Amino acid sequence: MKLSPSQRKLFKTLSELNGVSGQENEIARYLRASYQKIGYPIITDNLGSIFAVKKSNLKKAPKVMVVGHMDEVGFIVISLESNGMLKGHPIGGLNPQTLNAQRVCLKTKNGNYLHGAIGAVPPHLLTEAEREKPTEIKNMLFDFGFKTKKEAEDAGVFIGAMMVVEGEFREINNQERLLGKAFDDRYGIVLGLEILKEFKNVDLPIDLYVGGSVQEEVGCRGAMTSSNLIGPDLAIVLDCSPSRDSSGNAKELGQLGGGVLIRFVDGTMIAFPELLAFQKECAEKAHVKSQYFDSPGGTDAGQIHKNLDGVLTLTHCICARSIHTNSIVMDVEDYIAAKKSLIYMLKHLDESKIVALKAARR
Repeated sequence: MKLSPSQRKLFKTLSELNGVSGQENEIARYLRASYQKIGYPIITDNLGSIFAVKKSNLKKAPKVMVVGHMDEVGFIVISLESNGMLKGHPIGGLNPQTLNAQRVCLKTKNGNYLHGAIGAVPPHLLTEAEREKPTEIKNMLFDFGFKTKKEAEDAGVFIGAMMVVEGEFREINNQERLLGKAFDDRYGIVLGLEILKEFKNVDLPIDLYVGGSVQEEVGCRGAMTSSNLIGPDLAIVLDCSPSRDSSGNAKELGQLGGGVLIRFVDGTMIAFPELLAFQKECAEKAHVKSQYFDSPGGTDAGQIHKNLDGVLTLTHCICARSIHTNSIVMDVEDYIAAKKSLIYMLKHLDESKIVALKAARR
């Protein structure tokens, strides 16, 4: 299974945009332009989350929120050294073992990008103890070729500047799998755009809000503010979870090519059994694969389901290898499974279904 040309363009464009938590502007601007081009009104919260709104022709229709997060892991500059080197503070969960000698880009004051690398000491200059222990992020030096602190400042480097590990989008294995950065969670942003196109000229018995949240990687902050803004009756969270199939153990939960995740529990939410049953049924009716999944981590769902007086919330995720790096691998068939099952789900959500799901919690 391969991406269509339009899907390929979306994945390449959105995954190669840069936006660490708190600096998601590039992605938000892209979404704003896309929503306007399709013809949807837009709402935003004060942190920067952005949503397209498709109102139902029914009065007082239930509100359904579909959200992916725009931010990715990366760094901000916290120090300009006298010799022109920079130090960075991690934004989101980063594994130091994946970072030494990686190429990075930095966004300057005027919006241009500088290219450099994270410094790496050659093995023959390391002690035996140093070889066995990865460099801590706080001790890493970011090298953009500057000779002095002033050169860095003159080039537009500033405290708080965003730095991201570079990751070019590629299709691999006969275009059946994708390689790149930030599929966590540009997968959800791509799917949201496709959903809006799918339902552009379709009347629905729900008010549909589809968009991108900010600051998920640092505590799901935009999830709280945007769900306050919308006040959903039901929320569906699109995210990319860590696979566990690299060893070849087919018994592990989270297999590439295994379909959409029926994520029954994670570190921030115990899933609603009735919603999981509905999700499983929709996958079966859409003739796509699904697989059960648990995780020690969390998603925007962890905040949304606790908001207001409680919100029915479902995660609609896929898994990928090497998330939170610039070399994520995801499966195209999983994306198609998530898309088809979500379309089926939204077509079969109405007030009576949502009332029944709420009643099951009482």
